[in-house]
Amino acid sequence: MATRRETIIDADGLILGRMASCVAKRLLNGERIIIVNAEKAIISGKRLSIIRDKHEFLQIGHYRKGPFHPRRPDRIVKRVIRGMLPRKKPRGKEALKRLRVYIGVPKDYDGKEMERIPEAEGRNLKGPYITVSELARNIGWRGE
Repeated sequence: MATRRETIIDADGLILGRMASCVAKRLLNGERIIIVNAEKAIISGKRLSIIRDKHEFLQIGHYRKGPFHPRRPDRIVKRVIRGMLPRKKPRGKEALKRLRVYIGVPKDYDGKEMERIPEAEGRNLKGPYITVSELARNIGWRGE
């Protein structure tokens, strides 16, 4: 598989699950993908319900032995995409290496052309939603 040019995706206002499934498919096809503004991706559903479910999920495991759960927005997004890849097989491992996720827009990618995923647009959501940064703050992230 020949790797293609790198694609920069702006996650601002995109629905997390739909964006992740599109990105996972493209990673398996050999594309290099950089996701910026990961903290601005949205999760559809009632705010308190999502936070409560995540708190319950965080109770699983041991704080030293694992499994370890991400709390930073960029790592939450990367973990969601990882869950959609066959990460224990060689092609899944290679695909995950081609992914980069950032909070905000790094200086290297500032001003470059960014792509949007039309099927993941959150503008048409009629129900409640929460941003990934809001979720991260509620589960223990103390970032900017």
